[in-house]
Amino acid sequence: MSSRVAFATCVQLGLSCIEEIYRIGGKLDLLITLKDERGKEKSGRVYLGKIASKEEIPILKINNINDNEVIKELKYHKIDWLFIIGWSQIAKKEVLNVPIKGCIGMHPTLLPEGRGRASIPWAIIKGLKRTGVTIFKLDEGVDTGDIIGQDVIYLNEKITATELYKKVNEMHVHLITKYWERIINNKIVLKKQDESKASEWFGRKPEDGELLTTMSMKEADRLVRAVTHPYPGAFYKIGSKTVRVWEAQTSKKQGAFQLKDGFLVPVNFEIEE
Repeated sequence: MSSRVAFATCVQLGLSCIEEIYRIGGKLDLLITLKDERGKEKSGRVYLGKIASKEEIPILKINNINDNEVIKELKYHKIDWLFIIGWSQIAKKEVLNVPIKGCIGMHPTLLPEGRGRASIPWAIIKGLKRTGVTIFKLDEGVDTGDIIGQDVIYLNEKITATELYKKVNEMHVHLITKYWERIINNKIVLKKQDESKASEWFGRKPEDGELLTTMSMKEADRLVRAVTHPYPGAFYKIGSKTVRVWEAQTSKKQGAFQLKDGFLVPVNFEIEE
């Protein structure tokens, strides 16, 4: 007998997974998402009403993944597996324990490296040669659960957040395709994370995108690429004005913004009063 599955998301990464589940002939028994008025500023925010209607999936709109109504609906629908993808709230034990077989998440790093937040910007800021996506069973920790599978995304020195977000989206879809049948037929093999290799990356705020004169050209270039769309963008201030930089080059000789060892030359930018 096939498993009954619920899916919680409010971002494009999750919607792409839902669409792939139906493309490969799977089905979902419940969708969970944020209420329409919530999370409007969230990067990649999407609304699930259209796909819920098209595929005739019951949909629950909530304020928080730990709300009592979530527990109630998971029990009512006799859910075996709950996917929680691209959801910023941490599910507590009371929710994690309701699905009969457990909860599944995905994280855009090669766990146990890079637990936490802002995985796409950090991979670029840190100048990593490779990152990836991990599909894993959720536990009470942050990105600490047993690994179902993972795959690598290779990075070059020019990659932007826009490009990496697209690659991460494609990798989510790839992992759904690869592991869906094993999950619903209870044939997954779980692997413990190696705590000796674990690292944590912290959340980032829009103000963390400020370009500083103490930065090197390499640091400034990485920051611009790391926080361009779908993120809030890098910026610097001139008097009362803010220059929002979406794309830039660096130069040793001249440019609009002086750095420690050269200049930043904005290519795609906006001036905010």
